[in-house]
Amino acid sequence: MPNDRIKSYFNLHLIVFIWGFTAILGALITIAADSIVWYRMLMASLFLAVYIFFSRKSFQIPFTALLQLTFVGLLIALHWIFFFHAIHISNVSITLSVFSLGAFLASLLEPLFYGRKVLWYEVFFGLVIIAALSVIMQVEAGYFKGMLFALVAIVLGVLFTLFNGKLIQKHDSAVITFYEFVAGFLFITIYFIGQNKFSLDFFSISTNDWVLLLVLSSVCTAYAFTASVKVMKQLSPYTVMLTTNLEPVYGILLAYFIIGDKEKMSASFYAGALIILLVVILNGILKHKRNLKLKTKNSS
Repeated sequence: MPNDRIKSYFNLHLIVFIWGFTAILGALITIAADSIVWYRMLMASLFLAVYIFFSRKSFQIPFTALLQLTFVGLLIALHWIFFFHAIHISNVSITLSVFSLGAFLASLLEPLFYGRKVLWYEVFFGLVIIAALSVIMQVEAGYFKGMLFALVAIVLGVLFTLFNGKLIQKHDSAVITFYEFVAGFLFITIYFIGQNKFSLDFFSISTNDWVLLLVLSSVCTAYAFTASVKVMKQLSPYTVMLTTNLEPVYGILLAYFIIGDKEKMSASFYAGALIILLVVILNGILKHKRNLKLKTKNSS
């Protein structure tokens, strides 16, 4: 229904704003990137388990679906590890600007996953975003290593978004997210055991970090991630990925006012970010016009 699509689109923008704030939390939390993801997935899994239990949803899913969710959980864990590490070795603004490549990657991969035609303007917008990103990379070359980690993170992000676009058609969003987080948590736990990383120092976390991890795992993870999977019942993965390009805009603005000097970038950087924002708006307009044409054609 049209109203459901509009509601899902507004919900998606709220989610993307929350994700922009997630990057700020990642910059403020002082522990290592993989440790952040371990705590994030553990705590978010617990929040989701409580929600599923009290909402009387069923935890039961087919074994084949469990295998798929386990694989996606690994992708999510790796995505977040690369994401937070990119922030730590560069900054929020640089990391989120690279995430604008997500729409271009989705425009190429989504037709393979869903068997639809490639839309010319999706590819065109993706190329425009790459051009804007190249401007950013030229003027901020000192952050190149952080950009590479962010690039790996967004490739992984596109892949798990595409997989979830298929899984949400058959399973509840909260249940899907729960199993993915548990799987990601277990993968990282096994890795940590192999690296002998668990020690008293690992669990010695400041009160400030605990508070930030609590916000990160509840509002920015358990809620936002489950809601992002749910909106995919109404919106395509490409639309989700392109709207996610607003995450850099929200995150960069928040970082500028919350973190301060470290996040102040050059004029060319902000010009590139503005181009990305305009592309997102233009895509929404074209998609709306295309849907109206399809409705008119089908009704006639």
